[in-house]
Amino acid sequence: MLSNKLVIFLMGPTASGKTNFAIEIAKKYSVRIISVDSAMIYKGMDIGTAKPDKKTLIKFPHYLVDIVTPNEIYSASSFISDATEQINLAFENDQIPILVGGTSFYFKALENGLSSLPESTQETKSKYKKIIEENSSEYLHKKLMEIDPVSAERIHHNDSQRIIRAMEVYELSGSPMSELQGQKIGGINHPIKKIVLMPERSLLHERIENRFIDMMKEGFLEEVKEIIKEYNLSADSPSMRCVGYRQVLNFLEGKNSNSEMIENSIYASRQLCKRQCTWLNAEEDALFLKDANIKEFSNLIKPFL
Repeated sequence: MLSNKLVIFLMGPTASGKTNFAIEIAKKYSVRIISVDSAMIYKGMDIGTAKPDKKTLIKFPHYLVDIVTPNEIYSASSFISDATEQINLAFENDQIPILVGGTSFYFKALENGLSSLPESTQETKSKYKKIIEENSSEYLHKKLMEIDPVSAERIHHNDSQRIIRAMEVYELSGSPMSELQGQKIGGINHPIKKIVLMPERSLLHERIENRFIDMMKEGFLEEVKEIIKEYNLSADSPSMRCVGYRQVLNFLEGKNSNSEMIENSIYASRQLCKRQCTWLNAEEDALFLKDANIKEFSNLIKPFL
């Protein structure tokens, strides 16, 4: 039984073995596995996201997997809300919430909170762009001065982008941006222990290449064809910006050859890995492991049991 409400972050670059490690932990401890992966949220995107198979998910549930369709938009604020709910459910069931993934923005938003400013919409953005086109940025800046003089003082009258954003915030929230700035939603008020799974870079690169070749054998091309058809997706769809899917979509649209698609996908995955490693290496107070080590995990959580 937990004497303290401990939250575990199990982080790592792509192909580091995070999922298998989480499952090994679940075999020994009462945990709730919560996915922190901006690609695994999509239903039907199974092969290209290296999602655990259905049999594994039944035996070891991964929450926040398969929660939206590929034509839906899912924000970081939605993730904070959903992840917080799952963390609380873990505590209610005397489980350790273990958040597993490699999406840095989600982890940061959950740990530190996210600005409470409303998200931009196409309607409001278009509305204020049109006002500037028909008048001027200085004209809209004067309007901003009337509703939010503090923000107007900070923003130059020719900075159309920031003027539009401040006008949007007021329209969408009913409050001046200057009042909302500094307020945050989310943030964890429980002890957090971080584990970073970081194999050697050469091993990660080898795994990335082998995994993509296996994905192709498992029917990745067909998977992408099916979801594009079912959900009427295009290159502008957020789900199609996921590594691998974007490259396959380009191939299906005749923009490159099969071999180029494979090469581009592997390269993009390795670039993603590099960015993730840069972020992770900056993490302070984290336990870095080259491979899954249950003994190290046990030592980490022992004071909280």
